[in-house]
Amino acid sequence: MPNDYLVHVLVLGLATTAALTPPARPRPLARAAFLAGMVVNEVPHLVLTLLALSTVAAVWSGDLRRDVWSGVLLAGATATGVMLIALTRRATRSRSAAGAALRAAGIDRAPARRSVWRTALTPLPFRPRSVQRLRNLRYGDHRRQRLDVLRRRDRPTGGPLLVYFHGGGYFSGSKNWEGRGLLHHLAERGWVCVSATYRLRPGAGFEEHLADAAAAMAWARTHAAEHGADATTVVMAGSSAGAHLTSLYALRATPDERPAAAVCLYGYYGRYYGRSAEETVASTPFALPASDAPAFLIAHGTLDNYTSAAAARALADKLRAESSQPVVHVELPGGQHAFDLVRSWRLTAVIDALDVLLADIDVGAGNIRTAGAVDHPDRRPTR
Repeated sequence: MPNDYLVHVLVLGLATTAALTPPARPRPLARAAFLAGMVVNEVPHLVLTLLALSTVAAVWSGDLRRDVWSGVLLAGATATGVMLIALTRRATRSRSAAGAALRAAGIDRAPARRSVWRTALTPLPFRPRSVQRLRNLRYGDHRRQRLDVLRRRDRPTGGPLLVYFHGGGYFSGSKNWEGRGLLHHLAERGWVCVSATYRLRPGAGFEEHLADAAAAMAWARTHAAEHGADATTVVMAGSSAGAHLTSLYALRATPDERPAAAVCLYGYYGRYYGRSAEETVASTPFALPASDAPAFLIAHGTLDNYTSAAAARALADKLRAESSQPVVHVELPGGQHAFDLVRSWRLTAVIDALDVLLADIDVGAGNIRTAGAVDHPDRRPTR
């Protein structure tokens, strides 16, 4: 029996099945399925290529023969290949979903057209050479109160400011993981992007998370000019727990502090751990008025088994009912949690929808002034 090929088919088959039909219950199984299928779900075409190469190698080496076991393995590989094709077709529908979300928000402009193959072949979120990263700047005394600043190397001025908060359920996470494709995209356009960590459970609680978000936002505004940003034009973004923080801050902030837009990716929108309806400080955006809310972009995968797509839909409905600002709610077909770990078709669709939303509310790179001579940033990647 071709043992190496057997392992390939089993591992890829199980991971592909977990990506195609992730269970929601029981929770341990749901989390295991998410971890197993996370990468496959975002780059199924690359996994399909790996499976094809493995099969060709097994045939070429003579490991696969005309016997029952080889036939069973080939049948398993074929079934996995069919599932991977289905995953690929599902992922490439993300742009259509983003366009539909913009139209539902009353924005009559389609997302930018991109090469499907360029996205397919460059999914790793390497930082472009045109973008500089300043690491681990302090916005407080705690070791977790650190942030990175990403800006273009030619140092344009007058660009907007984005402040991003990572996910991790408030007990884990890093500013080095999610959202990098979004940060790199905006930094290339001349934005100044800030990616912040914050204190975590169990050493910190809900009030400390809120305080860290406010402190990071205040730091970004205070130091915007020295990095070339316009402190009056701020967008806030976050993934998972970071989206929870973003939604709360955007609805709680005073007019002077409120961001121009809030970007929430696969967020949790319920109450904080152990909190009830009697809590003195609201820990869910559903308990806060939204009449003065900024523009929102809410993106969630339809198959997210970590956080609820239904809750994201309900939050979008609440915002539309109470706010006069645009609310773009993108439901990504087949999307799972943490779809922004790589720059896949789904994340690209969300980025393009965000560009359209920002243009609609007049937040963008139109007033950026470049001091250097770089008109076309070098897009070669760097780690």
